Amino acid sequence: MPHFFINSNDVINNKIVISDKDNYNHLAKSLRIRKSEKLLLIDENKIQYETIVENITGKEIIADVKKSYLSKRELEFNLYLAQSPLRSDAQGNVVEKSTELGVDGLYPMYTDNCALAQSVINKKIDKWQRVMYEASKQCERSYVPKCFEITYLTNILQMKDKGYKIIAFCERYTDLSLHEYCKENPIKKGENLIVIIGPEGGFSEREFNLFKDNNIPMLTLGNLILKADTAVTVALGNIIYEFNNYRKN
Repeated sequence: MPHFFINSNDVINNKIVISDKDNYNHLAKSLRIRKSEKLLLIDENKIQYETIVENITGKEIIADVKKSYLSKRELEFNLYLAQSPLRSDAQGNVVEKSTELGVDGLYPMYTDNCALAQSVINKKIDKWQRVMYEASKQCERSYVPKCFEITYLTNILQMKDKGYKIIAFCERYTDLSLHEYCKENPIKKGENLIVIIGPEGGFSEREFNLFKDNNIPMLTLGNLILKADTAVTVALGNIIYEFNNYRKN
């Protein structure tokens, strides 16, 4: 069922009028939606609407609301990814998969061994935000996460003073697993967690010293050495598992 983001102002007397250009063109021209087809819509208040297309004109689509409820398509804690951007398709995969896995925001983090120049990263922020938007529609998320402006490791580490829990994955410099860490430091409901993952070339000695100086836990995902984009998916997936496992116990 197609899933689209709308504004609550579009909901009038149990009808939803879709007239903004992007949504209209996607539905009417790309998907060629027809009358009587089902359509899933969600507004900025995370209210999900199950609808049936009632009418299509040259400028708008009118949908009849059959059911509405608060969406549950989100995590029970606030998950952020601070990651050193990769080249081309690999970074697009990181942005898409992290969105599917429920991140609230992505911090493109310029590191000593970053694969992209700062000027290139700045030019790609809007593109990555669009990827997040499309991925959020495809996986029926209750809201679209944010791709923040370029930042630096020192800035991320300062967020610890604002109440954020921060962990870093550093395969070659630790034998402490995520599971072992979470047994002593379980992720709590409503908690803000920042996950740091570096570039393909790994973190520099300077950056490892920053982790040590700021008492940032350095964790491993196991004995295998993973590509950076694979590490993102594995790390986020395991974090969600550890949270749910702790909740059950």
